[in-house]
Amino acid sequence: MPKTVLIVDDSAMMRKIVMKNLRDCGYEVTIVEASDGKEGLDKFAAGGVDLVLSDWNMPNMDGLSMVRAIRKLDPEKKVPVIMITTEGSADKVKEAVLAGANNYLSKPFTAERFKEKLCKILG
Repeated sequence: MPKTVLIVDDSAMMRKIVMKNLRDCGYEVTIVEASDGKEGLDKFAAGGVDLVLSDWNMPNMDGLSMVRAIRKLDPEKKVPVIMITTEGSADKVKEAVLAGANNYLSKPFTAERFKEKLCKILG
């Protein structure tokens, strides 16, 4: 069970939706927010993050670039990363997994789908 979840999305509303879904799933966690990949990477590098939920399309550094940078800091993939994005084509999913994402959730998503993806990662 993660203790600290980093939510990276340039939309404050989407970060709030993800937070609500986490809490609705029964996960009591500390939330750390970032509004782009650069800020997300900085917060990840500071340590203490147990799970990353990230958008793909963001200013300054996109989510895919951030995932690649996270995997350089965490090559053993101890910290799960789930992409939550509108980029839902099979090619994009494959690209995210090859970059180091553990799972993928397409927007818009239902609470059930969110919980299913999270449970697959968190057990």
